[in-house]
Amino acid sequence: MKNILIGILFAMLWASAAVATKFGIQSAPPLLLANVRFLLAGLVLLCYGYIYKPDSSYRLPAGPEWKQLALFGLLNTAVYLGLFVYALKFTAAGIGSLATSTNPLLIVLISAWLIGRRPARSEVLSIVIGMTGIGVASWPLLQDSSTTVFGLAVLMTSMVSVSFASVYYASVKWSLPNILINGWQVGLGGLFLLPFTLVFSDWSAVSIDNRFIFSVLWLVLAVSVVGLICWFYLLKIDTVKASLWLFLCPVFGFFYAWWLVDEPITIYTLLGTLLVLGGLYLGQRDRLKKRTHD
Repeated sequence: MKNILIGILFAMLWASAAVATKFGIQSAPPLLLANVRFLLAGLVLLCYGYIYKPDSSYRLPAGPEWKQLALFGLLNTAVYLGLFVYALKFTAAGIGSLATSTNPLLIVLISAWLIGRRPARSEVLSIVIGMTGIGVASWPLLQDSSTTVFGLAVLMTSMVSVSFASVYYASVKWSLPNILINGWQVGLGGLFLLPFTLVFSDWSAVSIDNRFIFSVLWLVLAVSVVGLICWFYLLKIDTVKASLWLFLCPVFGFFYAWWLVDEPITIYTLLGTLLVLGGLYLGQRDRLKKRTHD
């Protein structure tokens, strides 16, 4: 029961990021919102890790670990989350949550490509079904201009980046605790993004109001800290089962978008979500069967 509650909490928090970002970018440029979030989240995670420090593994990175953390932070934070936040200026919040669910599908395809393995037919089909689902859910939103083709392109580019980051993360033999890995990569990612924020942000559009403050606090504490602590806990228990909680993210995401920012839920929304979930299941089915047999 404890694991189920943590899984539900993770899905609820993770799915809320798109709507919280939608609120935040009404008060500040997307890159500025992202940068404040990353730097604060990195600071909170690193302070927690080094102050709590239960054993000697909670140490400063050394040697090649800096390079590994920097590359992970570049892909997973600066590029992925930077583009994700920017894309939400041109896409609906529900579509952002739905796109996040394609991450496991892209990871399978990218992993196969990097190791020179020909993707299985079911893996390619899962990608096609998932992307078709995003297209279907986006169709009415493209008509009313709440979502644009440019926004979708930026959004999917961010998904490719985080998928590469996930594959890279799995290829490294980390010796640092997860909370320090995440703290350093988020903080370094924020530093990498900072020059672009300073150059390209419209500073005249900044309004440090309650909406901005609450958005940043939610993204930092609820999503980047509590959400990721839940995710790492689930990964430690069972990697395959942990990925199944991603099935709930688009459900919560569209609910938040409807409830908080008045985005419509239509037959296209439902059909697109079912297609993405179907593609996600198809892409995970073989791993689940293998896990069951083991």
